[in-house]
Amino acid sequence: MPDYLPAMRWSETYIPTLRDKQSDAELDSHQFLLRGGYIRKLAPGHYHCLPLMQRVINKLSAIIREEFNKAGACETSLPLLCPTDLWQQSGRAELLQADQMGVKDRRGHEFTLCGSHEEPMVSLVAGELKSYRQLPLTLYQIGTKFRDELRTRFGLMRMREFLMADAYSFDADPAAAEESLQRMAGACLSVFQRIGLEVVSVPSDSGGVGTADGDGLDFIAMMESSASEQTVLNCSKCDYQANAEIAAFGGPDIPIQEGGPKPLEKVDTPQATTIEQITEFLKVDADQVVKTLLYLADDQPVAALVRGDRDVSPSKLGSVLGVRMLELANAHEVATISGAAVGFAGPVGLEVPLIVDPQVAALTDFVVGANETDRHLVHVSFGRDFEAANVADITLARDGDACPTCGHSLRARSGLLVGTAVSMGTAMTSKQGAFIANAEGEEQAIQLGSFGIGMSRTIQTVLESQAGGTQMTWPPALTPFVVEIMPLNVESERQIDLANQLHRDLEATGLDVLVDDRAVRPGVKFHDADLVGIPVRLVLGEKSLAAGEIELLTGDMSRAVKLPVGQAKAAVEKALENLK
Repeated sequence: MPDYLPAMRWSETYIPTLRDKQSDAELDSHQFLLRGGYIRKLAPGHYHCLPLMQRVINKLSAIIREEFNKAGACETSLPLLCPTDLWQQSGRAELLQADQMGVKDRRGHEFTLCGSHEEPMVSLVAGELKSYRQLPLTLYQIGTKFRDELRTRFGLMRMREFLMADAYSFDADPAAAEESLQRMAGACLSVFQRIGLEVVSVPSDSGGVGTADGDGLDFIAMMESSASEQTVLNCSKCDYQANAEIAAFGGPDIPIQEGGPKPLEKVDTPQATTIEQITEFLKVDADQVVKTLLYLADDQPVAALVRGDRDVSPSKLGSVLGVRMLELANAHEVATISGAAVGFAGPVGLEVPLIVDPQVAALTDFVVGANETDRHLVHVSFGRDFEAANVADITLARDGDACPTCGHSLRARSGLLVGTAVSMGTAMTSKQGAFIANAEGEEQAIQLGSFGIGMSRTIQTVLESQAGGTQMTWPPALTPFVVEIMPLNVESERQIDLANQLHRDLEATGLDVLVDDRAVRPGVKFHDADLVGIPVRLVLGEKSLAAGEIELLTGDMSRAVKLPVGQAKAAVEKALENLK
């Protein structure tokens, strides 16, 4: 039995369309899903998926299964509720606790609603896999995940309960793990290509600070949207591209400072806490000011120094420090560490490790906080007035920076994260007891890889890629029905007979067909058809049928093409080919 019926009548299903725009939907794609009768909100971050949406989910699931199976992965199904002890064993309990949701059973045992399944998957194979001969192995599942999202927003984009396809690879050595990474990354990209998303894979920070010790890729759907939270930088000349959070850039672009360093001087800067206020008060440029940002790295204070006209990249900083957790210090912590209010911390005399960006290390005369409220130091020089625990690139790259490969300009593009691929090494498997005997008979930890496609988010992203257009329609690969047949008068025997015949003919070719058999006004049918967004529409009206014709609408549905009844099947097939 297929997961969805090949054809259906409107009266046989549940499509509760909404006439009016919904006030709580900021994105066009969110409006479409609500008004088209695809989803309904239960609570913040939790949505009901109605029959049309379930058909879309089933189609995406089928594509994922086909591509993952082709890549050699095996489908499994693990519990959603798993013992919290697993995260204690892996060492990620503290790192992930802010995002996790859990419960206690009547005996007081703690369980976690999984946001991903690395720990349960490793526990599954630990003790089962004993030899390198049993590898490589990749397991995947398709199902629900949970995350205690701080701010649910944009419909299916930021949810607390969402659908995900997640795969996990197990390999004997790093070289084999890299092969699995490339194979599964290719499978993910094939999924996105088949559903019509422009997705790029760019190097990532390996899934976040401390969660991995290998390479990672982010899959980002490129588009301008108010929901876009990712920035990709790509070179205007060569093939370099990376997520802005970890992108390298040429330089450093250092302003020329004439003469030697002047004596250090402390000046009053009342209420000058921002770069704009400091530059205005002291009459200096932003690149002559150095920011000192205080962080807690694995609960230990550190300071990150970048030029005043730049920002710190937490991903780069976390990688330099090699820590599991990195948080910007709050106002109380800043006062405790520096002795001053936020905006007045500085490196001179600060007794915490200083991570200094090369752009700062190259300066000889600049402004920093004095570690006293309402005061700054001027004519500061690196090396003379303070030293660094580490000089490393911790600056967030931006549009216009020089490409690290060829020197040409980097260009920024916005996008939405729809998937990840991470080589996680042995950090988790060694702690959870997942060991095998290698070819020499020596015990070693298994290499773990983690791959995910955010299905709920991906479905809405497909729609969001059409935002701003005149009419949203589904791509043929995902649409709940490929063709909608619309007899305008269901009391007309001629219209109903032809609708049934077209229904049978198209169904015989394997197409999913929806027949709008409701006894409602034509205007209602057209309006609902626009809301539902099926990509091909056949309209049966008395005047057209009297001339032996029907009307075909595709794409933005702005123009109807009249064609002989006998050509309907061929015209639909051609229209679908053009839509791919």
